[in-house]
Amino acid sequence: MKRVRAHLKIYGRVQGVGFRWSMSREARKLGLHGWVRNLPDGTVEAVIEGDPERVEALIGWAHQGPPLARVTRVEVKWEEPEGIEGFRVIG
Repeated sequence: MKRVRAHLKIYGRVQGVGFRWSMSREARKLGLHGWVRNLPDGTVEAVIEGDPERVEALIGWAHQGPPLARVTRVEVKWEEPEGIEGFRVIG
């Protein structure tokens, strides 16, 4: 199975709205690996690895986020997969 890695930075009202925990739940449902964390500048950063279609699905979810989030922008950088296992919420 092909594996891809996406590095996301998510802007808007994305801290204090359950974004990290919701993303973690979605990632696990999709069988994806990686991590998500809040950054001091008010954004959320995430690294996602797994099947290309499933990674794209989670990126699509990130544009909306959980109900209380107001996402204004999602930056995506494609990187070489590192073979991360599991999905962690950092912080």
